[in-house]
Amino acid sequence: MSLVRKPDGSFVLLDSYELDEADREELMALTYGSSLIKAILNVHPFHTIHCKFMQELLPHARLIGTRRHHSEIPGLSWDAAPIEDEATQQEFSDIFDFSVPAGVEFVPDDDSVHVSSVLVRHRESRIVHVDDTLMFLNLPSLVQKLVPGPRLRFHPKLADALEKRPGAADDYIAWARSLARDWADTRIACVAHNGNFRLTGETFAEAIEDALEQAADTLDDHRKTCG
Repeated sequence: MSLVRKPDGSFVLLDSYELDEADREELMALTYGSSLIKAILNVHPFHTIHCKFMQELLPHARLIGTRRHHSEIPGLSWDAAPIEDEATQQEFSDIFDFSVPAGVEFVPDDDSVHVSSVLVRHRESRIVHVDDTLMFLNLPSLVQKLVPGPRLRFHPKLADALEKRPGAADDYIAWARSLARDWADTRIACVAHNGNFRLTGETFAEAIEDALEQAADTLDDHRKTCG
């Protein structure tokens, strides 16, 4: 979960998380008892288990999610507009850039395939908040002597998420390269489950190109199968 302060002093939360007491107290202290938090943007369709907690903690904040959030937890007070829609994203375009991967299913039938999400970039800080779509391997220091790390990587189930049609692999590559170009000055990626990936020895474009190279066999296999 990321907390972002807007120029007017209000706050937006990216994703939901069931905070422990210490973190909850810190959040309240930063946001004037939470009254300054105006919206919660849930950007991964399969990250749903903490949404109820956040609704109860911040009942005054707009609760925005994907269409899958609406169908999986219908009892919450969801904002009508889903976050994967460009019109919803435009409401927050004063501080954020958004991107949804091309060539992959946003909500696949297999619930274990968590490849796609809405990626969010806070323009001022040049920080990307991303759930699962991008990951990184933070290897132990002894292993890093043999295998340099950490490295940015695409989700390991990419093969299962690619749309079963000709051109899907190339669409995914084109999306990744446009992301690298448009968000070229990114300096940190806050990556779900892994932590913060700091771009110190390479550019974001170089990190994405390296990730594409590592996924090349998966993408080539898809071309052979689907065209």
